[in-house]
Amino acid sequence: MKREPSKPYSYQDYLQWEGRWELIDGVAYHMGPSPTWEHQFAIVELSFILRSYFQNKHCYVAIAPFDVRFSSDDDYEHAPHVVQPDISVICHKHQLTKNGCLGAPTLVIEVLSPSTALKDRNEKFKLYEKFAVQEYWIVDPVYQTIEVFGREDSFFKKREVFGKGQRLTSFVFPDLTVEASSIFFQTE
Repeated sequence: MKREPSKPYSYQDYLQWEGRWELIDGVAYHMGPSPTWEHQFAIVELSFILRSYFQNKHCYVAIAPFDVRFSSDDDYEHAPHVVQPDISVICHKHQLTKNGCLGAPTLVIEVLSPSTALKDRNEKFKLYEKFAVQEYWIVDPVYQTIEVFGREDSFFKKREVFGKGQRLTSFVFPDLTVEASSIFFQTE
């Protein structure tokens, strides 16, 4: 199926496509080539840390590919926003369906890739802010940093940038800490 840049798409269109896609404001974005080893390493390490932390806390950790749908009018079957965050933490069980998550996860983590970095920092940042994701982490495997944004007064406020040798502390879950260096692949 050919995607026309001027036509707004919905979840129903998205279901017909082959390959990995995302929709933001009805605009289709192809997910690009497979991620790098450093990208995958960060996701696996973070998902293990998060799964261990949330094990008995009634929150669920999902890794991509996993659809998260956003809709202003709660019509999730025709949602104009369908994204696949690298990691989602959902703390409201009623949001989970057999086809993903309806509405904002509590925590979203995106690990930057060259093909997705601008979208993660711009379109997805605005989308997550608009639909009330409580915390957003942007992980950069190249510079080995983690930017943590917490929601305050309906907007993300930049909390801090954590680098190698530092311990990240979550805004929403203050007892969740992560050694930044533990999620970055070391070549030495």
